[in-house]
Amino acid sequence: MPKQIHLAAHFPGVNNTTVWSDPESRSQIDFASFVHLARTAERGRFDFFFLAEGLRLRELKGRIHDLDVVGRPESLTYLSALAGVTSRLGLAATVNSTFNEPYELARRLATLDHLSDGRAAWNVVTSWDAFTGENFRRGGYLAESDRYERAKAMLRAARELWDSWDDDAILADRASGEFVRPGQGGFRYADRHFDISGGFTTPRGPQGHPVIIQAGDSDEGREFAASDADVVFSRYSGFEEARVFYKDVKDRLARYGRRPEDLKILPAATYVLGGTEEEAAERAARIRRAQVGPQTAIAFAEGLWGRDLSDHDPDGPLPDLEPDLGEGVSRGRAQFRGDRGAVVREWRRIAEEKGLSLRELVIEVTGRQSFIGTPRSVADEIDAFVQNDGSDGFILVPHLTPGGLDDFVDHVVPLLQEKGVFRTDYTGPTLRDHLGLTTPRPLGKEAR
Repeated sequence: MPKQIHLAAHFPGVNNTTVWSDPESRSQIDFASFVHLARTAERGRFDFFFLAEGLRLRELKGRIHDLDVVGRPESLTYLSALAGVTSRLGLAATVNSTFNEPYELARRLATLDHLSDGRAAWNVVTSWDAFTGENFRRGGYLAESDRYERAKAMLRAARELWDSWDDDAILADRASGEFVRPGQGGFRYADRHFDISGGFTTPRGPQGHPVIIQAGDSDEGREFAASDADVVFSRYSGFEEARVFYKDVKDRLARYGRRPEDLKILPAATYVLGGTEEEAAERAARIRRAQVGPQTAIAFAEGLWGRDLSDHDPDGPLPDLEPDLGEGVSRGRAQFRGDRGAVVREWRRIAEEKGLSLRELVIEVTGRQSFIGTPRSVADEIDAFVQNDGSDGFILVPHLTPGGLDDFVDHVVPLLQEKGVFRTDYTGPTLRDHLGLTTPRPLGKEAR
């Protein structure tokens, strides 16, 4: 029996994926764009629709970075609206655990789960930089390791709140639609991050808990995924490294009493289709050059070198300057968090080996897994990737908003269905049904 492929759609907004210059590119803040992409994903029987989050616009040399979407809406609000124009598609929001509180966040997520009849998901992330913290009262007061600990505490507290409603004790007056909760107790949660108690106001959603998504890659992040996540948003796109990551995380599940099928691993991926392999390859090359124009290449280099490189030729060699390893000229860009000197050395090695200009190198190193070819070859490659345990599926990131998913749904999905590796219809109403996950029960009760 072949593995069933899981697919999700990501609405871009915090990277250089979108080709703004394409005449088919439309608004990234208009609700109609979100509706179009979500309905396309649902028409393709995708598992869920995914929204990222940015709590502060990134800056380059003190100015808003040109690749951030100004005016991007708050995710849970838009997903609540999308619940009314979709009926089966899962609705996943990235919500920051560093600058939210358990009670309010658990309430908002449970509300979305009710509004959508069990389709809510939470991508648990942290903020690592004080730059983002400047928008909040607490600022950047937590060390990065403490923010990860806070994320786990936030999730534990949210589950305590959701589980404070006993499913068997909830009485629903179907005539009035009102919920009645017997008053035999509330919740109490305390650790070094939170000390809360009281009575939760929102009944458990149809899924019990929203689906939990996680994206950490450190050893601690992999353990967090193995112990608590339902979906891992994997950063590995090359097949061999993806396969190593897949096995490592799946092997950790047993120590938490979990099965391999209890966690789905989904890397991000792009795709380009053509009538022939050559046509698809030419189109993909044009798209990548549009995604990484001369200014974008310089912006990436400035963030890494920590220097003003505005006079540098993006189509020439890499800068021969040593990087300034201080705060630099870029703020809020996570890809430049680590040892920038080591990254510069690696970039120079790649550029020398392959004879790449600065712009060509940025195109090379910023690319994610991309399926390029005819609909048939793309369907075959996706299937092979999943059947050989590189992933359980993919989160597709289209290069056009909002119509970038249309041709995949129209031409690739039917071929996957023909292979018998992708659903022809939804088999249940909830996101947990789509993912083949059990419904958590309150503490002390078995999952169904």
